[in-house]
Amino acid sequence: MSPMPAKAPLTALRADLVTFTGDPFLTDPATCLAYTPDAIVVMGAGKIVDTGPAHEVLRRLPPDVTLRHYPDAIISAGFIDTHIHYPQTEMIGAFGEQLLEWLTTYTFVAEQHFAEAAHAERVAGVFLRELLRSGTTTAAVYCTVHPASVDAFFAESARFNTRMIAGKVLMDRHAPAALLDTPELAWSQSTALIERWHQRGRQLYCITPRFAATSSEAQLEVCGALRHATPSAYVQTHLCENINEIEWVQALFPERASYLEVYAHAGLVGPRSIYGHGVHLSEDDLCTCHRMGAALAHCPTSNLFLGSGLFRLFEAKDPRRPVRVGLGTDVGAGTSFSQLRTMGEAYKVAQLNQTRLNAIQAFYLATRGGAQALYLEDTIGTVAPGFEADLVLLDRKATPLLAFRSDYCKDIVEQLFVLMTLGDDRAIQATYVAGECVYERDAPDEGFRYPGSGATAVAPAT
Repeated sequence: MSPMPAKAPLTALRADLVTFTGDPFLTDPATCLAYTPDAIVVMGAGKIVDTGPAHEVLRRLPPDVTLRHYPDAIISAGFIDTHIHYPQTEMIGAFGEQLLEWLTTYTFVAEQHFAEAAHAERVAGVFLRELLRSGTTTAAVYCTVHPASVDAFFAESARFNTRMIAGKVLMDRHAPAALLDTPELAWSQSTALIERWHQRGRQLYCITPRFAATSSEAQLEVCGALRHATPSAYVQTHLCENINEIEWVQALFPERASYLEVYAHAGLVGPRSIYGHGVHLSEDDLCTCHRMGAALAHCPTSNLFLGSGLFRLFEAKDPRRPVRVGLGTDVGAGTSFSQLRTMGEAYKVAQLNQTRLNAIQAFYLATRGGAQALYLEDTIGTVAPGFEADLVLLDRKATPLLAFRSDYCKDIVEQLFVLMTLGDDRAIQATYVAGECVYERDAPDEGFRYPGSGATAVAPAT
């Protein structure tokens, strides 16, 4: 490789490096993991401009580049969360219900608070910081029915320069009156939010009917019209999470062959459509997702917490008709913002399904696989020149137990498995967004910084 041009400013990170070159569910996992011990990743103008073994990159690195060395860390692409609710941050860990009762008892109560813009701003501030503290740099996020909740979220995401996907929740029935809109409001408010936020900087808009039971057929048709009007926008909703939910949707839409068919009839199945859960999908449904290019968000901590069931990951990823799949924390039914913990729970769900999820497959889902689910696989999720420089530094020695156990890892695959089994947000040493450090665990003032200014990013008072 020829010497890099001296374009200022460049920064660089030095640590071990892991990334992925293929889908380990479709081919030999060992061929999909790219591991470089003692690597350097060079960043400039928000993107990765060079990677490789340190002894090679140092020879072509301009002398004025700022190089940060993390000797006990592993560089990975930033984690990608394909299903999460920011308004539910205030109710994470709520006790004792299954899905439909849980929505009524906790979720709909909490979401009414977002009629107050200041509350939305406070929660968005806490939420973004918890994501970054956990090494998550991109997420598909549900707001509430209130447009101000979307504005608050995207405004804080823009301050951190994170690539986020989010949208106003749409509901016109079977919810408290304070959380209902109409098909007309769904169109007018969503259109205005799309114009205000979609593709502004790194922000991307997502058309967000909560799920089929809380949207009339007329509102679902509006969602399809919104998607047709802005083909680059996303669609996210829930699908086949809980048996009672499925029976309810079938009763509400008796003319449709399946829950997924409700969305298909409205024009909501296709590229950039993300369905949370998919626990109880039929083979026909999985074939439809494969054929139409729709994605599923596997949310193991939520499915276990609400007793919804066990997602059949290896059936979804069947090489004969693979479906795009990412991991979702699904906070607040999900019990952690950490993708490391989510990977660990996904392993346990796979075990209960009599399958084995290895560390290569798990980290793939949280990085390149999540990017593929979001149709961003050419933009994020891989550590290579030309990709956006969203990175996380994983600390092998974050806790005494991790440090002790890591000393006995025979190779990088075992090390990754130990991190996803024993790790959590404490294992995130630093998080970089578009090449700038926005979170550093050991820095003062909780370690958050808005990029560009270097100013401390103090969360709004709660």
